[in-house]
Parts: sequence; C-alpha cells; structure tokens
Amino acid sequence: MGLSKLNKLAIACGGTGGHFYPGLSIAREFQAQGGEVILLLSGKHSISQAEIAKKFEIKSIQIPSSPRSLKPLGLYKFVRDILFGTLKGRAFFKKFNPDAFLAMGSFASIPSALAARSSSIPLFLHEGNARIGKANILLSRWAKVLAIAFPPVNGEKSNAKIECIGMPVRPELLINKYSKSEAIESINRRYKTSFIESAPTLLVFGGSQGTQIFNEIIPTVLAKYPQRNVQVIHLTGVGKLDAVEAGYKDANCNHLILESSPDMDILYQASDTVICRSGGSTLAELSIFSKFAMLVPYPYSADGHQYDNARFQQSSGGALLVNNDDFTNETCASFINDWISSKDYYRDKGMKAGKLAKPHASREMLELIDSILANK
Repeated sequence: MGLSKLNKLAIACGGTGGHFYPGLSIAREFQAQGGEVILLLSGKHSISQAEIAKKFEIKSIQIPSSPRSLKPLGLYKFVRDILFGTLKGRAFFKKFNPDAFLAMGSFASIPSALAARSSSIPLFLHEGNARIGKANILLSRWAKVLAIAFPPVNGEKSNAKIECIGMPVRPELLINKYSKSEAIESINRRYKTSFIESAPTLLVFGGSQGTQIFNEIIPTVLAKYPQRNVQVIHLTGVGKLDAVEAGYKDANCNHLILESSPDMDILYQASDTVICRSGGSTLAELSIFSKFAMLVPYPYSADGHQYDNARFQQSSGGALLVNNDDFTNETCASFINDWISSKDYYRDKGMKAGKLAKPHASREMLELIDSILANK
C-alpha cells in the first residue's frame, strides 16, 4: 500500500555514521517511492555526509550545532548553535514546508527538531539502540511517536508512544544475495586473494572508533593458532592498515586486510562467524545475514548503549557478549578454537540471530509516519 499523506519529508541525521546512514537509508527508500526528501546535517562530518547523500541525488542543508559541554566556552557554543540552528531550520521549513520531520537521534538533531516544533511540523523520532538516548528522551515530549531499533531498556523515559520497527539498513545489503561460494569467488576476483569455500572464514571489524583492540589481539592469536585452515577478513579502520598487515605476517593463514569496505554484503556472506562491536547498525546487519558474532561492546559508547544492544542480541542465542576488558588473547583463542571445532553449532546459532531481522525498517518507518498523519 502506497503512502497517502506523506509526500515531503525532512530528516535530521547528522552526527556519527550511526545516525547518518539509517537516515540516508530512509531517505533513499522514500525517494524511490516518489517522495521529496531533504537531509538536515550537523556536526563535524556534515560536509562529507552531504557528499555521500549527493551521490544518491538526495539534497541536504547544513544546520549549525556544537557538542554538549559543561565548560563555559563549550556551553556558550552549544547554546549559540541551538539558537542559530533553530533559526536556520525555521527559515528552511518555511520554504520546504514538509509534511513531517524525522530526527534520527543525537544532540546534533535538536536545533532542527526545535525548528520543526516551532513551525508546527509533526515531529517523529527514531532511536537506533536499545537504550533511548538523552536527545530523544528530551524531544519525545513533542513527538508523535518514537520508533526504535530494539526493545527499549528504558522505555519508561519516553513521553511518546514507542514502536519497535528495527534499524534501517542500506538497500544494497538487502538486494545482493550470494551463496558462500559466490561471495568467496567475488572476493578472490576483486582482491586477488586465494580464499577457499571450505575453509572456516572469520570476519573482524570495529567501526570507526573501536578497531584497536581487535587490531592488536587477533593477529597475535592467529599467529599462535595451531590450525592453519582458518581464513580471516579484517577491517582495520582508517590509517591502521600497515600496522595490522605487519601483525599478520606471522599468522600463516589466508587473510584479507582492508581499512574499510563498501562491499559489506559480500564480506558477510563470505564469512561463517564475526568478531565485532555492537552498534545498532552492526546488529541489524548480523541478523539480516544470520551471522553469529562475538560482540565486544565499545566501552565508551554513550550511556553504555552498546552493552544494551549486545545483551539483546545475546538473549536470542545468536551472539556472545564479551566485555572489552575480558577480550584477551586467551578469550579470543578459546572462541576461535571452539568455533572451528563446532562450525555447524555456530551456524545454527547464527540462524537464531536471523530471527531478529527486520529488513524493511525504512519502509516501516515511512508507513508509520504516514499512518499517524492520516489519523491526526
């Protein structure tokens, strides 16, 4: 069923990639349905994010914002940019006149949300973690609904109705379906590797901030590991490639080391299990591809939300939560050894993660907004 009331949508999704990419995914889905959408971007990554959006022919504008701070100068900048951002947002809404405004979380969205509120534009929220963030708690008092990726651990703090719809993911992850054999063949062709389908394949990544512990421990463990048939795909993070490659020289196993990759759909489907952090998008992708993972929550995530995410994934039987301080050479080696000796067991546990998948979260977010607009 098509949308009836939602024709023009503004989305605030600045800040980290965990806010931007889900917002971009919703924008791409809405644009594919024939809707008109503009992104409101804030924060230090807003210029590069605008360039990414432009590749998909999605328009954006920059809204001033500064990080929260209790220091006098930082507090001044924070309040100043809320004021300037709100005024710029109001001017934008007067011209664009959207049917609804969607904020994807983070304090970077507050100026735009206040502008929407003061312009009488219906406000909607999305939370990408199991713990509702402070910005969304603040904005929930004016929101029509707060959609969330996972069952909330602090739902009582929301003043808006909560709907668990899942985490919007990039459309490419849903389109490209491969067998492990096809994915391995694609990797070999693209990266000139010599991976084999029958070998147990481990995928390792830590996002933009959380790679260091994996970069240090996993090459060391694999260098000492007695079975050499394991193969690994390891994403190091920007600027860390050379050091990690040096660590794998003694590993004596088939490996592909990259800073990052636009081909995560292929990497997931080539892999048998995963070691990673537990951001909202990561867990959504693990579920879509039915992959068991050792989850090591990033210890500096806001309000410890990655721990809440990991606990939810673990509760399904589809993941193992290991605290950052407990992720040691011994812990990692024990997991790899157990996985290698029980591949079928871990594949079946990955299927439990697959039962959590909500692949159509972008569409459901749009349908939720449309239904509320239709019934107001």
